[in-house]
Amino acid sequence: METERLEFFKNILQERLERLLQEAGETLGDLTDDKEALADALDIATMESNRDFQLRIRDRERVYIRKIQQALQQIDEGEYGYCEVCGEEIGEQRLIARIVATHCIDCKTEAEQLERRSRSY
Repeated sequence: METERLEFFKNILQERLERLLQEAGETLGDLTDDKEALADALDIATMESNRDFQLRIRDRERVYIRKIQQALQQIDEGEYGYCEVCGEEIGEQRLIARIVATHCIDCKTEAEQLERRSRSY
């Protein structure tokens, strides 16, 4: 991949990483803020449900942060944009759609088909 395109993807990855880390910090602050005593069980249940939902979202984002960090490392090592299975270059449109993609579209499609077949047995 050309240096210019690598810089393009690196900038996007870094921006997303910074935004996710900032949001995670804000959520942590929100979750640890002392809330005033809630009046009834319904209010408490709603607050706990919202907290659980936020934690699930942040857990997904934690996984995404790890993938972004791995993609940035791959850029530094000159391995970004190549399929982990076949070694072919991942199409630029696929990387734009899924910036942390590690498989070309053919290998990903094949893996998903194998997964579907194994679940149906």
